[in-house]
Amino acid sequence: SAEEEVARDFVCFGKPDATVVVADATCLERNLNLVLQTLEITDRVVVCINLIDEAKRKKISIDYSALSKLLGVPVIPTVARSNKGLTELMDAVYEVANKSLITKPIKITYDKSIEHAIKMLQPRIWELVDGMINNRWVALKLLDGDPALLKSLEKYLGFNLLDDNKLLELLDSAKKHLANNGIQPDQLRDKIVSRLVHIAEDITTNTV
Repeated sequence: SAEEEVARDFVCFGKPDATVVVADATCLERNLNLVLQTLEITDRVVVCINLIDEAKRKKISIDYSALSKLLGVPVIPTVARSNKGLTELMDAVYEVANKSLITKPIKITYDKSIEHAIKMLQPRIWELVDGMINNRWVALKLLDGDPALLKSLEKYLGFNLLDDNKLLELLDSAKKHLANNGIQPDQLRDKIVSRLVHIAEDITTNTV
């Protein structure tokens, strides 16, 4: 939706001091997909697990310490409607924003052919964006070819990455590499989503 695009673009390009991702304790696995996508963009994340009272009523038990360790960022359980845990949440946001708490987010990796394609693009992207944005994430999005996101990227950077002939040549080679390994353009996004879902399933299995 338009609202989701605005939120995404701010996380991607607004340089937030910290990003709070709110997840529902009663359906943690599904919500972890958003958490993992956010961690691919920024490491300054706090995960808020809300509705822990509802989860308790449904006999759902979550090991928040183990979840925090697996994700590599603070995880704070809350019941927002009764203000439970909100002080701890704000403390965690403050520590992440001020870098007094250093996060070490989970490293999300894909199959070898996708990882190789990403690495083909990263050095040139790094030269072009000069550290303005996560070059690995940009490489993945260039391979994915999401037109709305590429437009937002151009607006943020002030120039179109795809105007660079060297990067275009590398992107073409990377896509050919994927195709030669059985991954067509319309299959790449499915591969990415499937991987995130698999990681979310593993994390949930080990924490719920």
